[in-house]
Parts: sequence; structure tokens; C-alpha cells
Amino acid sequence: MEAGVPLLVGGAAAGLFGSLLGLGGGILIVPLLTIGVLGFSLPIREAVGVSLVSVIVTSGASAGVYLQRHVANLRLGMLLELFTATGALVGGTIAFLVPDRLLSGLFTFLLVYTGLSMLRTRTDTEAPVDLPDADGPATDAASAPPSAGDGTAADGRTAEAARPTLAARVSGPGYLVRDIPRGVVGASFAGVVSALLGIGGGLIKVPVMHLLMGVPIRVATSTSNLMIGITASASAVIYLLRGGIDPYVAGPTAVGVFVGATIGSRTVHRVDVRLLRWLFVAVLLYTAFEMGRRALGV
Repeated sequence: MEAGVPLLVGGAAAGLFGSLLGLGGGILIVPLLTIGVLGFSLPIREAVGVSLVSVIVTSGASAGVYLQRHVANLRLGMLLELFTATGALVGGTIAFLVPDRLLSGLFTFLLVYTGLSMLRTRTDTEAPVDLPDADGPATDAASAPPSAGDGTAADGRTAEAARPTLAARVSGPGYLVRDIPRGVVGASFAGVVSALLGIGGGLIKVPVMHLLMGVPIRVATSTSNLMIGITASASAVIYLLRGGIDPYVAGPTAVGVFVGATIGSRTVHRVDVRLLRWLFVAVLLYTAFEMGRRALGV
């Protein structure tokens, strides 16, 4: 019981943070479990297995809230998740072949790179975005160019040419999604990284959607929360089959994550976007420092 209290508290903190930033909490859980802050010093591979379970819980606790409030972009999330889940299966297959110190070094590199990338981005002063209904088309019939009756739009374009592009279909009010091919590559890479490091892929997905694809950061973090549960599930099955998940650690951690994620998903709309970004960067760099020490054997 006493050993479970630190796991509950640490899980709640990770769930709150992961829900606010779309990271799934794994970015905190893995270092906390490996450097002994919560009273455990697990091998990184076992910590990754526990983290994947927590990521699934985070997504389940917060995804419904984001969809209900029309903040997450369901169309974009499902498009990218097709490739992310594939990457997660590949990553889960090779995860048990990679040395622990190499995993720690990879974790450190990604944290530093992503943190510096977020520091370079512009200040986002947009108000919270209300997306259309999840099943609503990006371009409805009322706004489409009228037809001339012969397959040609009134502006002279053929019906095929007047049809909304993929970018338009997955965009939301106030922004147009761009550079989908690079986004797909980034999403696939996020799946591999998720399986290797237990971070749900949000660490990669949020910057990819925000920096490469032009999605507002609040929408990017909300959409990431929808995706990370599916991503983590794809690789968690492999860890479970190989005995890489400790139920005595995963249980209380997941309960704490659920509480924190529930609170975070219901308060995220009150958090200033600029504060959200700086909080994101600060935790990334701190975690990079701790994981870097582990990779170097310090």
C-alpha cells in the first residue's frame, strides 16, 4: 500500500501534464520510474511498458471531453493514426532488440530537439478553436460552388476539380492543414518512437501538427490525445505478450494517471496557450537532462 502511494501521486501528475499537452504522460512516467523518484528504479524497457498502459488511460480519460467540446480534429487524427499505428507495431517488434542505454540516449535526443523546435515557433495568440462536428464535412454543400448541371461548376471548373482537396477535408475553421506528406512521415516516426520509449507519440505528433501542418497548438494537443491511446495499444500488446509490463506498478500508476488526465482535460481551455508552450518546453528540457545522465551512466 505504501509503495503504491508515490505511484498514484506520480501518475496523477503525469496524467495532468500529459492531458494538458497531448503527450500521454509517458514523457514523465518513464523518467520517474527509471531514476527512482517514485521509489522504483525499473529498467527502462519495463518502465516503457508501464508508460504505454498509462498513455492508454490518459487518452481514454480525456478524448471524450475534447470531442464533446469540438476542440480536437477527428478527421486529421484518424488520417495520421493510420500511419502512426503501423509505426507502433514496427517499433514494438524491434523494441526488445535495442540496448537500454541506446533507448535512454534516443529519448534524450528527441526531448532536446523537440524542445528547441518549440522555442523557435511563433507566439500563438489564437483563441480556442471550435471545430465542426466530427462527422461534418470540411466543405458542405451550401458552401460548395453551384453546379451547372453538366458536371461543371458555375465558376467553370469540372466537378472533379471543384471537389475539396484532402487538406481542405481535414482542416478546421481558421486554419488550413498543409504539408500532409511530411505529416504522414512524422506520424509514422511517432509510432515507432512511441513503442520504443512509451511516450504515446504525442512528443512527436504535437510539433508535427503545429509546426509542419499549421494546426493551432490547442487543437494539436487535443487531437494528439485522441490518437495516443490507439498508438499505445498497438505496441502495448507486444510488450504484454513478452512479459514487459509489471501489473503491480502499472495498476496504481494507471489509476493516478486517470485522475490527473480527467482534471487536465476539463481545465485545458482555461490555460493560456503561451504558458502551455513554455510549460511544454521546460519539462522537455528537464526530462532530457535526467535521461541524458542515465544514458551516460552518471
